[in-house]
Amino acid sequence: MLVFSLAKPISIMELEVIILAAGQGTRMKSDKPKVLHPLAGRPILEHVITTAQQLNASNIHVVYGHGGDQVQSYFSEWPLSWQCQAEQRGTGHAVQQALPVLGQDCLALILYGDVPLISLSTLQQLLAQVDENHMALLTTVMEDATGYGRIIRNDQQLITKIVEQKDCDESQLTIQEINTGIMALPAHYLHQWLSQLTNDNAQGEYYLTDVIEMAVRAGVTVNATVTDDPIEVSGINDKVQLQQMERAYQYRRAVELMQQGVTLIDANRFELRGQCEVGKDVSIDINAILSGRVVIGNNVKIGPNVWLEDVEIGDDVKIFANSVIQQAKIGRASRIGPFARLRPDTVLDENTHIGNFVEIKKSTIAEGSKVNHLSYIGDSEIGSGVNIGAGTITCNYDGANKYKTIIGDNAFIGSDTQLIAPVMVGKGATIGAGSTITKDTPAEQLTLSRSKQVSIENWQRPVKNK
Repeated sequence: MLVFSLAKPISIMELEVIILAAGQGTRMKSDKPKVLHPLAGRPILEHVITTAQQLNASNIHVVYGHGGDQVQSYFSEWPLSWQCQAEQRGTGHAVQQALPVLGQDCLALILYGDVPLISLSTLQQLLAQVDENHMALLTTVMEDATGYGRIIRNDQQLITKIVEQKDCDESQLTIQEINTGIMALPAHYLHQWLSQLTNDNAQGEYYLTDVIEMAVRAGVTVNATVTDDPIEVSGINDKVQLQQMERAYQYRRAVELMQQGVTLIDANRFELRGQCEVGKDVSIDINAILSGRVVIGNNVKIGPNVWLEDVEIGDDVKIFANSVIQQAKIGRASRIGPFARLRPDTVLDENTHIGNFVEIKKSTIAEGSKVNHLSYIGDSEIGSGVNIGAGTITCNYDGANKYKTIIGDNAFIGSDTQLIAPVMVGKGATIGAGSTITKDTPAEQLTLSRSKQVSIENWQRPVKNK
């Protein structure tokens, strides 16, 4: 990051942020507004708003247009000011829509709703360049600057103006420093200068960039913060760019985790769609997806193709391939999978084993218990040291209501058992394989229910009709 013409920061002004998010996004070829398309599981616009909030802005104004009802509906619980740009007449016109609600004595920062990877540190450096006699502009250098406005500097390397691509002459087209559109300045200058904008240009639009020349004429120095990372100032206009930004975002998150000591088998095949807290000696195999808030303890191994959403994982846990775990807690030294599913409100104590093709929902399983094969456990309380055989089902739903199954410590449930809730299995009880249990079973006893086995002589297996 390069910074030019340091100025004394404005420390007494409140910050107000204007986010331009009115674009139609026709190249997305979707009925959904462009800024609502997901990046890392969250709308593009949400990334920008979240970053703006970290600047402690007193107000965040969102200028909306196409699909405004959908955008406002999604962010209905957010503390935002909404201003409509009914006609798309350029960036200068868009900012004009926020002027009636923008304070005169604040510091204004202009961001873009389709530029989601702008970093907090870059914006902080940008804002540090602003005072009453200085505004700040974020620029970057690109090998191929096609489509971007070019930064024009004088012999003293001070910015004098910005020329849009369609208005550039041949010499200006060779300039590689481009305008990102992100700028900060005392708001009273916006109130003064935006009324002077004209649309006398190749596109017939009101360019926000024209305020640069107005600043120079008014004796206001235009400082430049030059980011050496073009990705953080790149916009999204179509699905190709959305995918490129997704990969850039995910790789950055992967690098952050590796810098914290996490072993990623392939950083290019890793997805983090939320927040992750990790301990030491964590290993994550390919195609893992972490969503929401995921907390991972020490010495945890996560296999390939695992989905974790809002999960807390204790130390020494092993999660094997193709397991899906949502809103659950997993105790120390437990083993999950492969092909296991833990649904919301599942709580596993230490050293539990949940095996292949096992589904658990809204249940607690105490220390040392095992559900190793092909079983469904729902709305249950399972004690410690319990062994649940293959094919066991807790029948918790009667078509209208759900009921609880309680299994005491050290019980043994034979394979292919149906436990018809509400029902309680006593401590140390054994349930014979193939039983359907409809009543509470006593502790330390064998309980089973089976029909009489019958063999039929001279029975003929059916054959297909000719």
